[in-house]
Amino acid sequence: MTDGQHQHQEAAVDARQADPRPPRGFWFGVIVAIVKPFMIVFTKCRFTGRENMPRTGGVVYVPNHISHFDPVVLGYFIWECRRIPRFLGKASVFKIPVAGKIISGAGQIPVYRESAQAADAFRDAVAAVERGECVGVYPEGTITRDPELWPMTGKTGAARIALMTGCPVIPVANWGAQEILRSYTGKVRFRLLPRKTLQVRAGTPVDLSAFEGKPLTNQLLHEATEVIMARVAETLGELRGETPPKELYDLRKARKAQGEEKE
Repeated sequence: MTDGQHQHQEAAVDARQADPRPPRGFWFGVIVAIVKPFMIVFTKCRFTGRENMPRTGGVVYVPNHISHFDPVVLGYFIWECRRIPRFLGKASVFKIPVAGKIISGAGQIPVYRESAQAADAFRDAVAAVERGECVGVYPEGTITRDPELWPMTGKTGAARIALMTGCPVIPVANWGAQEILRSYTGKVRFRLLPRKTLQVRAGTPVDLSAFEGKPLTNQLLHEATEVIMARVAETLGELRGETPPKELYDLRKARKAQGEEKE
């Protein structure tokens, strides 16, 4: 082995010691062992803005949602930011044989929609942030229905968690996962080849200082959420090299309009 190779290996070891990953546990280790080789072999990842993700302490990251595949991409991105991702995900996913056990064992947080347990996910997310965890919240609550795949209006959960805990909110944009698995198109299509380029970008923390120290009314939370979603859309625009729409797609209004049309 040459002196240059020795120096390269020593530099890599020094870098890992200076910026170590937190302990991942058995089940999250299983996920890493499956996902990382898969992503390296079948995709081309372009990750930017990793310096904007705090290396320690509680944080909420808020990604746009374009595909059922993007949780895999985003989880890998957060891992490469040297954090352990804790996602809020649909409770139904946790019931899938084998996969559900792995996801649950890896510390992910189930969301029970429209049930007596719905508040549990919020409490678990707050507790995780207060423990110093890196918690991912899809503020749209579902995959975007915007025809151009821009973010939709958001729900207030991420804003509430951030304002209750004082943690930073990191906007995260992803693009390319829809080329592997395009959701809600009427036909399921999963295509890995040719290899797709998957892009993820973390922006600088969202400035929520205007809302701090005030009562968490519905109006305040909605205003804070609008600020968060504007930053998510802006970050996605930077990733796509396009200008996001001035007004985000409102799924409730769209469904209401469709219902009126049917009548």
